[in-house]
Amino acid sequence: MKTIREIYRIGYGPSSSHTMGPRKASEIFLNRHPEAVAFEVILYGSLAATGKGHLTDVAILDTLQPHAPVEIVWKPSVFLSFHPNGMTFRSKNSSGEVTDEWTVFSVGGGALAEEGKPFDETPELYEMNSMTRILSWCERTGRSYWEYVQECEDHDIWDYLAEVWSTMREAIERGLDQEGVLPGPLNLRRKASSYYIKAKGYKDSLKSRGLVFAYALAVSEENASGGRIVTAPTCGSCGVVPAVLYHLQKSREFSDTRILRALATAGLVGNIVKQNASISGAEVGCQGEVGVACAMASAAANQLFGGSPAQIE
Repeated sequence: MKTIREIYRIGYGPSSSHTMGPRKASEIFLNRHPEAVAFEVILYGSLAATGKGHLTDVAILDTLQPHAPVEIVWKPSVFLSFHPNGMTFRSKNSSGEVTDEWTVFSVGGGALAEEGKPFDETPELYEMNSMTRILSWCERTGRSYWEYVQECEDHDIWDYLAEVWSTMREAIERGLDQEGVLPGPLNLRRKASSYYIKAKGYKDSLKSRGLVFAYALAVSEENASGGRIVTAPTCGSCGVVPAVLYHLQKSREFSDTRILRALATAGLVGNIVKQNASISGAEVGCQGEVGVACAMASAAANQLFGGSPAQIE
C-alpha cells in the first residue's frame, strides 16, 4: 500500500474524482506542453455525464485557459474500458495540428491512472495490506494500528496529519458560519448553520447526534461550494471523519495528539479498502465513499475510547 497522504488529500471541492483529478491532470499536461497554442479535452463516461455539476469544466479551464484557448468535448455515452472517469488531452500548434495526446483516468480520491497502471508511481510503504495481517501484527507485538502507520510512513507524517486536522476543523467552522444558497442550478440553501443552532437546544442524547450531523453538513456544504477540504477518502464523503473527530474532541476533550493518532488509524482503514476494493463512487457507488468514510470514523472513534485492535477491526 502507498502512503495515507493519498487518502487525505487537501484541496478544493466539490469532487475528488471529477474536480481534483481533472485539475491535477490539466496541470500535468500543461507542464508538458507550455508551448501549445490550443488545447482540446475530451471527457468520457461519468466525467462527461455529471461533470458540469461537479465543476469539471471549471477546473480544466481555470488551469489551461490562461495559457491557451481550450475546447471541451463531452462524450457521456462513451465509456473507456479501464475506468468510467476517462479523459483525453490534446495539444495543438498554430496550424491546428495535434502535437500530443494523453488519455488518463481519474480513479477516485484525486488520484490519476493511465490504463493498467497508476500514473503517480509513489513508492509502496506498507508491506502488509490486509486487515487480517495487520491485526495479527498488532496482537503479536502489542502495538496499535497507528503505530504500524508510524513505522511505515516517513518521519514527517505527523506534521502532515496536523495540517489535515487543521484543515478539517477550519472547514467545519467556516461551514457553520456560512448562509445562503449553494452554487448550482438547484438553488439549495445551506442548512448547517441552522441545524447547529437547533441541535444546541436539544437534550443531551439528541444534541450529540444533531451536532455531529451539523458538523458533517458544514464540511459537505463547503465542499459543494468549492471550498478547501480534505478527502477522507474522497470529496463526496469529506464530512464524516471530521464531524466525528471534531465532536469527540469538543465533548470529551481529547488532545490533538490523540486525534492525530486516530486519523492515522482511520487512514489505514481507508488505505486497505483502496488497495483491495475501491474508493471511487463512479466505479463502486456510494459505498466506496461514504461507507468507507463511516468505517474510517468508526475505527478512529473506537481507538479514542480505548478499543483493542480486534474491537477496532
